[in-house]
Amino acid sequence: MPIDWDAIDSALDEAKEETDEALATRISSLTKMTDAEVQELFPSLDEKKKLAELMRIVNSATAENEKVNRLADNIETVGSAVIRLLVRFV
Repeated sequence: MPIDWDAIDSALDEAKEETDEALATRISSLTKMTDAEVQELFPSLDEKKKLAELMRIVNSATAENEKVNRLADNIETVGSAVIRLLVRFV
């Protein structure tokens, strides 16, 4: 029986979209952004992961100077999330 690669690709695309929407909903529940705003600012799963890491740093129960150090250590990872958020507010 031949493999229907189009059906597999379609299923993968559908699963990605559902996962992406679920993640946007979870992020919006933790922020003041709506699902639509999260999707608009962070359309890809990778961008949402960067936002989640930034949120993890900012919401950690550590002193502010430690948060700054963690942010500096991870700026290559979370930098695009910082820029997207600032563009939204500036």
